Amino acid sequence: MKSRVRLAIADDANEIARIYAPFCSETAISFEDAAPSVDEVAQRMQQTLQRLPWLIFENAGVVLGYAYASRHRERSAYRWSVDTTVYVAPHAQRKGVGRRLYLALFDVLAMMGYYHAYAGVTLPNSASEGLHTALGFTLVGTYHRVGFKLGRWHDVRWFERVLRAGDETPAEPLLLAQVALRPEFAMALAGC
Repeated sequence: MKSRVRLAIADDANEIARIYAPFCSETAISFEDAAPSVDEVAQRMQQTLQRLPWLIFENAGVVLGYAYASRHRERSAYRWSVDTTVYVAPHAQRKGVGRRLYLALFDVLAMMGYYHAYAGVTLPNSASEGLHTALGFTLVGTYHRVGFKLGRWHDVRWFERVLRAGDETPAEPLLLAQVALRPEFAMALAGC
């Protein structure tokens, strides 16, 4: 089986938890101090997939990374913007997994009617900054000393990416279920 990007399903929670755990326990990349349990990951996935995409990259049936979108802010005027996240297993980094996940995610989000994606990168993390910049994100600003983890304060640099142009009054964003059966959805996941 070759590599592919697909929608996450409940059975992926174990592999997602495995990929995410070291980012929680060993780095400041995630501001979570303790890795969430498989059940907690499954609940997060279920909540996200009710409205927004959560994508998986797998090769020969092995999950190597994931990306998802979440609400940018609670107030209704923000509803056309999302925050994005991508995590790749350490042994699969710098092999195009994050790029492929993010590009598919951006296509799906634009199809759904979202206009802007935001991503926070805990510093230092030149690999993540490079990925975001290479994929069209621009720097918005830096939250200085915003998180304390592993015995020190960390800055978070925020990036923005335009998903679709337009100044017109936007239509309401679509639900994931409203676009998941469209042929262009499958093409976005396939990287076409």
